[in-house]
Amino acid sequence: MSDLANAIEEILPRVRRPSRYMGGELNAVEPDWDTRAVRFVLAYPDLYEVGTSHLGLAILYAILNAHPGAGAERVYCPDLDMEAELRARDLPLFSLESRHPLGDFDFVGITLQYELTYTNVINLLDLGDIPIRSCDRGEGDPFVLGGGPCAHNAEPVAPFFDLLLLGDGEEAIVEIADLYAEWREEGAPGGRGEFLRRAAGIPGVYVPSGYRVSHSDGGALSGVIPKPGFPSRVKRRILRSLEGAPVPTCPVVPFLEAVHDRAVIELFRGCTRGCRFCMAGAIYRPVRERDPGTIHSCAREILGNTGYEEISLVSLSSSDYSAIDGVTDELAAELGEDRTSLSLPSLRVDHFSVELAGRIREVRNTGITLAPEAGTQRLRDVINKGVKDEDFRSALKTAFESGCDRVKLYFMMGLPTETEADVRGIADMVDRARRLFEEFGRSRRSLKLNLSVACFIPKPHTPFQWEEQLSEEAFEYRVGLLRTELPRRGIKLSFHDPGSGRIEGVFARGDRRLAPAILRAHALGARLEGWTEHFNPGIWEQVFRELDIDASEYLRARDLCEILPWDHTDPGISRRFLAEERARAYAGEVTPDCRWGPCSGCGVCSGPVANEVIAPGRRESS
Repeated sequence: MSDLANAIEEILPRVRRPSRYMGGELNAVEPDWDTRAVRFVLAYPDLYEVGTSHLGLAILYAILNAHPGAGAERVYCPDLDMEAELRARDLPLFSLESRHPLGDFDFVGITLQYELTYTNVINLLDLGDIPIRSCDRGEGDPFVLGGGPCAHNAEPVAPFFDLLLLGDGEEAIVEIADLYAEWREEGAPGGRGEFLRRAAGIPGVYVPSGYRVSHSDGGALSGVIPKPGFPSRVKRRILRSLEGAPVPTCPVVPFLEAVHDRAVIELFRGCTRGCRFCMAGAIYRPVRERDPGTIHSCAREILGNTGYEEISLVSLSSSDYSAIDGVTDELAAELGEDRTSLSLPSLRVDHFSVELAGRIREVRNTGITLAPEAGTQRLRDVINKGVKDEDFRSALKTAFESGCDRVKLYFMMGLPTETEADVRGIADMVDRARRLFEEFGRSRRSLKLNLSVACFIPKPHTPFQWEEQLSEEAFEYRVGLLRTELPRRGIKLSFHDPGSGRIEGVFARGDRRLAPAILRAHALGARLEGWTEHFNPGIWEQVFRELDIDASEYLRARDLCEILPWDHTDPGISRRFLAEERARAYAGEVTPDCRWGPCSGCGVCSGPVANEVIAPGRRESS
């Protein structure tokens, strides 16, 4: 055992939840360190119980550890007590499998799922003894690789990454590993710069140092200019088909209860529903389904390898899977014999979805969760939600008749064109839910209704990327208005902290000028800010004041002709389509889902992906 491993063993009894840092879980892979040509450590910039549930990293972990010349280990953000122990002893952050310092790896791969984890990214690198800025790294340092949804506007953290992967990673991660092995075999000619120039030739790979950012005298972004040898726009990597794509059927089973403590299989990837606020619906297009036979065989295999008592079939809208009836009926019957439950998150607000959930006994066991998003039909048409009042009524009626007495409703406030009438409409929908329960509910108990309200945050690559974000004061006013309209009893109301929403909004549409703010906030103690108890708005106010950053500049409405920080990245959806969808929103016009109707002309299927990736039998073309 190394000196570092011995020191870690001494620390573990001194921290809360030492199982976060032990490694050695069921199905964890410990590749031979000395025989691997390319060594990755995959990092989720949050606590173990959050990161260990992430399907994307589980997929990459399985792919790299099946690669004959590569291998992958894992690391997560330490909690504050573990960080204190490491810093007090001058010990580096380490991988769970072999307990090597992060700086010993060839690649540190960090997924960017949420803007409020950006200070955690800094903490991972700092604790791992890796120079935080890419320009400060030398030939012996790892390459820091980013991915995930926030990579589609990673400009606020771009100076900290050597390369970022936009889009699907299954094929690209292997190409990066093979390119690195080839470059090393050649004697690493040209050093780090040459490897990055070569990596920029892999579709989907964005090398931030290959671009020069310019601003006008007034401070506005005037251009992101590629240096010689780098593409003018980096196109998102799209996996043509999920058939043949690996399913992690032997995932690591954590020692402690994870946020999502269950087996997971991806039904399909992508969504064409076209909700105008949804970044995921934009950057994961087109829809690519997994074969039902693959789902069945993988379900049996993953349960046999893990011992989980629940399996979840995941996607952005699970009831849209073309063979959902047959898959759920067969799996529910088969799993029921072993008392293993089946769950379907991300169901739509319609009768079919709730009936489907009822058939697998999910509604009666866990209640029903619906996300109308807006309180009036007018505003739902603006955001292209595709939910009618009758959909809401029929879904609740089906749930209540099946014995459900618990309902969760999710809404947003601050959506474009929202009025006070739309806010009151949320209370009206709650009242309708209560009256429907009294009419159709079979339970003798009273209805338990949880209402969650989030602040709308404009995101890149969506039709609303140009919109103004609601101020904290305006959001709080609308929450107060909603409170006065809601019944006094029987409703549990929770809402998004407008302070954290403000910071999320700043970084969601931010640029590279924000990188020093992230560094300064980390230096002042910003950590684990996705957790309410750790978020400290005072730190950000101090940082913005010290660095003379006007946060409102990033929250304002943008002109349609304005250069945006993410314009040099290409998710496949055209800017023209987004602008047209914005115009339709203000006109109150809906755009049908192109899986069931005519092509919407978004641009994805005219690019590197052909129509055959759409599941056969549902539609002929995209």
